[in-house]
Amino acid sequence: MKASLLGPWTLAGMLLLVGCGPGLSQGPPQVLPITAQWCLEGPAPARCIQLEVPRGERQQAMGLQLRPPLPHLRGMWFPYTPPAVARFWMHRTPEPLDMLFIQGGRVVFLEPAVPPCMTLPCRSYGPDTPVDGVLELAAGQAAVLGLKVGTPVRITPLPGASPSAPAPD
Repeated sequence: MKASLLGPWTLAGMLLLVGCGPGLSQGPPQVLPITAQWCLEGPAPARCIQLEVPRGERQQAMGLQLRPPLPHLRGMWFPYTPPAVARFWMHRTPEPLDMLFIQGGRVVFLEPAVPPCMTLPCRSYGPDTPVDGVLELAAGQAAVLGLKVGTPVRITPLPGASPSAPAPD
């Protein structure tokens, strides 16, 4: 789940990130369509991780809050254009996650089995260097899939997906 990007803040953005903004304190968790995938290099058969990609500040702030465990080969991808320092937390995320920080087409930092944090304050995770994006998987999936720092990453949009469309509010 996204905690923050270092840089200018808006009051609305801060409220969304701490779960006090409209629509984040109540209601069901968000489940986004699968719009991208990461097919892992290696022997056949190909293993592809199906990815939800949040669009807009509200969807990014909500992330995987209140979601049940992610199934095998499912995740959420948070791209950054341009690259930015990203800090993620687990506020209101009931299941542990593996967080992979990606830069230049490779995993540059990995936080395995980040524990849930249902009440504030919550610790934040991530490197102090800019990244192209962050990938969240169910805890233990990085190890099962053999993912580690240095693993090549190529995330591709799925046919028919429109990642540039405005996020619904």
